[in-house]
Formats: sequence, structure tokens, C-alpha cells
Amino acid sequence: MPTYSALTTVPGEARANAIAQSLEQLEPAPVGVGVFEIEDDSGLWEVGAYYTEPPNPALLDLVAEALGARPFALSELPEIDWVAKVRRELSPVEAGRFFVYGSHDADKVPQDPGRIALQIEATVAFGTGHHGTTLGCLRAFDRLFAAGLRPAKVADIGCGTAVLAMAAAAVLPEALVLASDIDRVAVDVAEANVAINGLKGRVTCLEAAGFAHEGLHKAAPFDLIFANILKGPLIELAPDMAAHAAPGGHIILSGLLVVQAEAVTAAYVVAGFRPEAREDIGEWSTLVLIRN
Repeated sequence: MPTYSALTTVPGEARANAIAQSLEQLEPAPVGVGVFEIEDDSGLWEVGAYYTEPPNPALLDLVAEALGARPFALSELPEIDWVAKVRRELSPVEAGRFFVYGSHDADKVPQDPGRIALQIEATVAFGTGHHGTTLGCLRAFDRLFAAGLRPAKVADIGCGTAVLAMAAAAVLPEALVLASDIDRVAVDVAEANVAINGLKGRVTCLEAAGFAHEGLHKAAPFDLIFANILKGPLIELAPDMAAHAAPGGHIILSGLLVVQAEAVTAAYVVAGFRPEAREDIGEWSTLVLIRN
């Protein structure tokens, strides 16, 4: 069955949400609508709608004009087995001692006992290790571990596949490791990955927005916190991050563009952290900071 997409951009979240609501009232109705902030400090939001029958261009033009959006770009999407495609294109990732792979590459897992293999499947949750942000977080943690860091309590906020939480649990057998995500589907994926990697009981997965969960409050303060999300939520979380990080504790932040790194760093300095390290991988940046 062919699939069609209609994409536009508009200034401001309110207009973007209004467009999404308007699209759902049209015929044919979309099977899904997404609203996303474009993380380039432009203030633009993207609205994407997906259809199983061709949308009406005239109606879309009316919606765009009425709400001050750019004209919709319409496309017919090819019929692709995306999971099979992703599996073909995602080769194993090496980040220091960590080797992240899919089940289709199980034969490539190194037999070196000093290497930590983590199996992550191509799913709807973010974090396969290939993206510059996840890779940067794994590299940062590997360097801290090599330098002697042994946190007793670890939190992975916005965990996606839970690859970062699992990396911590794999090398810190005595540590308390919590992984949380705002999306229930991501939490389910995280729990499945934890089980696949034999870490059930070692990583506790929670559904939470930021630190808004009793389990996170009770476990705090944390000696190490991962947060691989986006610039806006990272800045909003800075005070909560300070409240839940132990004095002298480390945080590893990513999900931000290189051009956003200074703004995020500044927000965390104000919240009571000092920068320790930064790595840029392509257009993405990873920050390591310490709680004063």
C-alpha cells in the first residue's frame, strides 16, 4: 500500500499544533500527524502528516495559508521494509570498550573478555549507538571509567533503548542503575533490551518526564547522570539535574548540535556545574560536567 507525506514548517508551537489539529479534520484524514521543533534556534516547527491515500493539495494550501505556514511539500513514499533496510545499513558500533550490535551481526561480536557487547535492535526507540549523540555519550563514559570513575548510583534520563544505562550496568555490577523515558513505548523497548542483554534486575526502567518519578527521587543523589535528549529539555532540566546530582557527581549530556553546546553549558554553569570535557562528532556535541 502506498504512503503519502505532507510536510510544512511554521513559526511557533501554537501554530504548529493548530495545523496538526486542522489536518485531522480534513478528508482524507491522515493516519498520523507529528509536530516537532526544529533544533536550530530558528523558532520554526515542522508538521508532518502521513496518508494511505493521496491528500487534497487545495485543502492543504488553505490550511497553510490560514495559519501562516509554508506550502506543504507532498511526496509519495516508496514501499520499503524499513527494519530490513536499517539492519542492512547499521553495522556494529565500537565506542571504547563497548561494542553495540544488532542480532543480525551476532557473529561479529569480539571474543575479547575486556570488551562489552550490547545488543540493540532497530526499533521505534532512539539510541542504536550509530548517532553522534549516543556514540558521544558512550565514548565519554568509557573515558571516565578508564580514568577510574566508579559511580554507585546512575540515572539515564530519556533513555530510549537504554543503551547508556546498560553500558553502565555492564561495567558497574554493584551500582544502582535507573533508566527513564517519557514515552511508554520507549520504556517497553528499554525493558526488552535489558532482558536480551542479561541485565534484568540490574537496570530498572521507569516511565517519567525528566526526574518526575518517586523512584528517581528516592534514589537521588546520583553520581552519574546521562541525558541524551534535546537542547530545550536539557536547559529546562538544569535545575532538576543539579537537585538530583551528588556533589562532585558527573553528568553526560547530548542530543544537542555543536552550535547549541555553549548555550547548554552556560545553563548548567548557572545551575551549579563546571565543564570538564566536550566532544563534537559531526554536527553533534557531547558535554561532560561536574556538580560543584
